[in-house]
This record gives sequence, C-alpha cells and structure tokens, in this order.
Amino acid sequence: MVATVITVQQLLSPFPTTPLTINTADIVFTALTVTEGDVFTCTGREVILISNGAGTNTLTISSADDERGRAEDITSYSLAANDFAMFGQGLTNAPGWKNSSGQIKLTPSSANIKCAVLRLPVGYPN
Repeated sequence: MVATVITVQQLLSPFPTTPLTINTADIVFTALTVTEGDVFTCTGREVILISNGAGTNTLTISSADDERGRAEDITSYSLAANDFAMFGQGLTNAPGWKNSSGQIKLTPSSANIKCAVLRLPVGYPN
C-alpha cells in the first residue's frame, strides 16, 4: 500500500486581496491513515497541527538519513485524549526529515489522531 497524501492548507496572507468571507479562515483536520501513514510535500514553510480525539494514542514522524547518515524519528509521541500538538519549527525544511521525494511522513497509532498541515505564504514574514 501507498501512504495517503495530505492536502496542505495555504494560510492567508496578512494583506489578502479579497475580504474574508465565511469559512475562508477555517482549518480542516483530517484523520491520518494507520496502516501506511500519510505524507505531504514539504517546502519548509509548514506547521503540522495534530489533534487526538479519544484515548491515549501515539504519532510517529519518520525521518530520513541526513548528510551524515543519521535518522532520528519522532517515535511514538504520546497524546492523551483531547490533546493537541504542533510540529514544524525547523523540522519541515531541515536535512534528515524530508525523504528523497521531498515528503514528510506521519504515522498514527489510531484513526483518532487527526492532522492539519498549514503552509505560510511565500515571503512571510517580511
């Protein structure tokens, strides 16, 4: 099986060209796939938001060998019921996280774990 591709959500610019309307600033969380995990293509401007709905569950973020041959997965990061977590600060464009296709892989222990990947606008902040 192949990992599911996560739809990355583009954050709005601080100076949008059109007025905000209903739902345009909403964030959508999607359940992650337990068996094969999920991936997104990384530009280095992403923030990964995680929510856990019920029970204690874990999330693994797979790394790739960096320029020195090291790999350091975030393994079994534990989330209690109704927990939220954020990843991305330096992780999404750092060597050792993106695979050869430029993707980062997330694998949950349960479909109760949901994810939203947010991408900052190009050139933000200025």
